Amino acid sequence: MGRAEMQIIVRRVLGLSLICVACIAAAQDTETFAVRLSPMPLDAEIRTLITGSGSGTAVLDGRRLVVDGSFSGLQGPATVARLHAGFAMGIRGPAVLDLEVDSAVSGNFSGELRLAREHLEALRDRRLYIQIHSESAPDGNLWGWLLP
Repeated sequence: MGRAEMQIIVRRVLGLSLICVACIAAAQDTETFAVRLSPMPLDAEIRTLITGSGSGTAVLDGRRLVVDGSFSGLQGPATVARLHAGFAMGIRGPAVLDLEVDSAVSGNFSGELRLAREHLEALRDRRLYIQIHSESAPDGNLWGWLLP
């Protein structure tokens, strides 16, 4: 094998190595979060109206959050799905971003969102949660925190 051929092989190996390093770095920039949706806190009056369950994932790439999930078992069709920022895990907080949701008793929710810095911090502090409302429970039917 000649010197020129050897240089070509070395360049190709180095080029492939750089591509692999770039791919690994890009993959490490993403974080995945899971959510398990369960009924909102309830009292005796509304306990028959708030039923169902769901699950989903959220993938964070920089400040871009891609949410995807499903739900089932609601007493009435879903009306709204939102991302909320709680004051602490388990404590309700204001809605910060809307998600798409199927208007059905079982279906899907999704969204692609760009998080502001305070919402990014809330996500990493386990204070962001998804809440789905339904016709039978307009103040909230299912909720669940996004956890790593």
